[in-house]
Amino acid sequence: MVDDRSDRRLGRGLAALIGEMDQPAQTAVAPVASDRSVPIEMIGRNPNNPRRAFSDDDLDDLARSMRDHGVIQPIVVRSVSSSADQPYEIIAGERRWRAAQRAGLAEVPVIVREVDDRSALEIAIVENVQRSDLNPIEEALGYQQLMNEYGYGQADLGDVIGKSRSHVANTLRLLKLPASVQAMVSAGDLSAGHARTLVTADDPMAIARKIVAEGLSVRQAETLAQAPVEVDHDPIRKSAKDADLAALEKSLSDVSGYKVGIKPKAKGGEMRIAYQSLEQLDDLCRLLQRQ
Repeated sequence: MVDDRSDRRLGRGLAALIGEMDQPAQTAVAPVASDRSVPIEMIGRNPNNPRRAFSDDDLDDLARSMRDHGVIQPIVVRSVSSSADQPYEIIAGERRWRAAQRAGLAEVPVIVREVDDRSALEIAIVENVQRSDLNPIEEALGYQQLMNEYGYGQADLGDVIGKSRSHVANTLRLLKLPASVQAMVSAGDLSAGHARTLVTADDPMAIARKIVAEGLSVRQAETLAQAPVEVDHDPIRKSAKDADLAALEKSLSDVSGYKVGIKPKAKGGEMRIAYQSLEQLDDLCRLLQRQ
């Protein structure tokens, strides 16, 4: 548990610190930093940066802008003695650093801050969270790293990043999901709200696929995740049933021209026909009303 008063003051001041970093280079106020331009090859990435995903399209767009206007916002770095070739390590601004390399820039403006490992990680997380640059899984992993390596509790972590304790707790819950579901969240196929409903589900991956395929709301996903899973203990019968249903669904889809899904239940079942537009709905109604 981090309860030292100076640490709490540091945590509460991080948001203001990031606000300084967001200012253009000519107006940035950095009383404990120095502004300079350094060769880009002297800067190395931070292996603890919580952000892992960088869109190639976004980097290309930013690189084109840098070729025309240069790097408007400096990269925040710290001095490191572990490498003579790269004496600076990025605290915040890896995306700008990557884009500058694509743009072929020889030098980039930097703000040098002398901070320890913990403060560097805090700043990186706060900056990315405030800019919404982290996907929910990256955010959760960053929180977990701070808790594991520096003994933060959820309430203390909330103070540092400017979020509520419940936000921290709900974000960390995502790490309880299977890796396959986490990958869907990282890719943006599944929202964090949908994903949280699956933490206690019996088969989270199957439900995640259904949520995406059918465009279910969070409330619908929650209801689905809480429903008991029907298990067929006869694998031969289950395999045959699945094959028969798949063949029937394909046959009906081929005849009607619409995607047809059949879901058997203990008594009866349901058949769903998917349409993509109001015109398709009109055609489907006419088809069903034929004598």
